[in-house]
Parts: sequence; structure tokens; C-alpha cells
Amino acid sequence: MQTPINEEKLNELMGKLVGDMGAAMSAALVVLGDRLGLYRALSKGPATSAEVAKRAGTAERYTREWLAAQAAAGYVQYNAGTGCYSVTPEQAFAFAQEGSPAFVPGAFQVISSMFRDEPKIAEAFRSGKGVGWHEHDAALFHGTERFFRPGYNANLVNNWIPALGGVREKLERGASVADVGCGHGASTIIMAIAFPNSSFIGFDYHEPSIARARAAAKEAGVADRARFEVAPAQSYPGGNYDFVTFFDCLHDMGDPVGAARHVRKTLAADGTWMIVEPMAQDRLEQNLNPVGRIFYSASTMICTPASLSQEVGLGLGAQAGEARLKEVITSAGFSRFRRATETPFNMVLEARP
Repeated sequence: MQTPINEEKLNELMGKLVGDMGAAMSAALVVLGDRLGLYRALSKGPATSAEVAKRAGTAERYTREWLAAQAAAGYVQYNAGTGCYSVTPEQAFAFAQEGSPAFVPGAFQVISSMFRDEPKIAEAFRSGKGVGWHEHDAALFHGTERFFRPGYNANLVNNWIPALGGVREKLERGASVADVGCGHGASTIIMAIAFPNSSFIGFDYHEPSIARARAAAKEAGVADRARFEVAPAQSYPGGNYDFVTFFDCLHDMGDPVGAARHVRKTLAADGTWMIVEPMAQDRLEQNLNPVGRIFYSASTMICTPASLSQEVGLGLGAQAGEARLKEVITSAGFSRFRRATETPFNMVLEARP
């Protein structure tokens, strides 16, 4: 016998779904507006759809419809009296100012890659096999860098490194640093700019990302002290590093214990390993919140498939939690472990021999 439908609960669910459908459809429009420069055009001042189109070099009719959708989403403002659209300082900060701590279009690029890669992930669900990072749509690589870079700009030098015992002072004097899983090199380059007396080398197994990182280092004027090499986390070259960093990547690895052992092997006796991971509590029920929703979704489509595609395939997932990460790290021979600091989206862990 079918359980009777509670209309009040059904209406509540449908209301939530309507909101989610609007958000999902708006994601494509955010990517579009970012690509076409529409947010930047609008940030120059209130304008009609024709004026926004002229600034951006787009067709007015398309621009008008995009602006209406953005106003309905609450992403831009509309003045019915003047027929003009505008953005508040906060909206401009989030959508138009690349590099601001709140810049979000990169995250929407990541979301767009998830839709493009859905057929691959569906097949992985059936087979149990993984989907490597390199097998994803390129929007993932570019979006990830653009999404994480503002947070690194805001926190890495001013908050995260100072929270580690004695690391800032070492970097100021001159230290040897390995940034593992560096992607497009945003974290490596930020540190190289901030600490000119130190030398940095970024490692990533994804060759196109390393090529982009090298170009970015040249653009930033730090190619002389920020080098990049193609290498996996379990066997990157060099040794006696004063400082090793993993930014939002340990949980993606098929063999994070092996990676941790290699860090222990290549770290100086008095060195420090900084592991930046997504914010998560240790129990599932503690992560059933908006941040957990984002990270579990990304983990389903990106992080867990990446881990399962590799040797061992531990599949930690993006919401592993501090206790599970501590098990991984201390099992590799690190005797000191602590959470140094945190943000709403990240926990910063410190490990020492």
C-alpha cells in the first residue's frame, strides 16, 4: 500500500526544488556572463540593456534576456523607473573583480565541467572504476584555479603560513619549498612573490597544468624562483625541503598514505608539512549543511573518481574529516599533527616529523 502524500511536506520540497532549478540554470548564465565580460561591463555604472551590450560588444536582445535572468536571481539590480541595470559593490566584488576574496565565476566553471563529465561519471558508477583528473573537461582545470586563487590570495601569506610554527621566519630568511599537486601554480606563485629569498618548485602529474603554471610564473615575474615539474605526489624528486605544501589535493590521491610517506622522506628533519583540506567534521551528520552539500557534490563527481582511478584508490573523498586525515598522516611517520587554523571552507593542518 502506498504511503499517503503529505501535501505540506510535498509543497515544501517542491519549493526547494524550484529554487534549486533556478540556481542550476543560473550557473550556465554566470559562466556566460563571465566569458563575455557582461559583469565587468555592468560594473562600470548603471546602464540599459543596450548600453551594457555596447560596452561588452554583445547583441542587445541576448543581453537583455541575460540581464532579466540575473535580476531575477538577485545577482544584479533592476530599476523599473529608469529601465537601467546595475550591480551593488558586493555584487561587483563577487562577479566582476577577478582575484577578490569573494570572486565566484571560477566555481561556476567547475560546475559546468561536472555537467559535461556526467556521462563518464555515470559509467564509473556502473563499473566501479575511476575517472582521472586528466580525463575531465578542461573547464575543471581553469575553474579550479580561478576558484581557489582568491582564497589563497586572501589567506595563505597573511593567515595560514603565520599560523605554522616558525615557517614564516624560515621563508623570509630563505627556504626550500615543494608545492605538491600545484595545478596551475597559483599557490606556488603567491608564495614566491611574498618570499623572494626562498626557492619554490611545484609538482603535478598533469602536464597541461604544469605548462600553464610555467607560463603564469613568467607572467608574474617569478620564474627564476618558482619552477614547475611534472611528477606524482608519491615520487616527486628532491629532498631536504624546509616546507612542503598540499593544497586541496591529498584527498584526491589514490594512495594518500604513500604520498605522506614520500613527504616524510623528502622533508628536512626540522621541516613542516602544511596540508590544506576542505572543511569537514568527522561524522556525516555533522556535514549535512550548505558547505557539506557543495563538497559532497564535488567529491562525487571529481574527487572520489580521481582517487579511484589511481593505484590503491583509497577514496578518502572531500569530506574525510580531520580524524581520518590524521590517521593517514601519522601512519606515515609524522609524530606531530594539529589543526593550525581554518576558514569556513578550509582546514589548515600542520604535520612535523
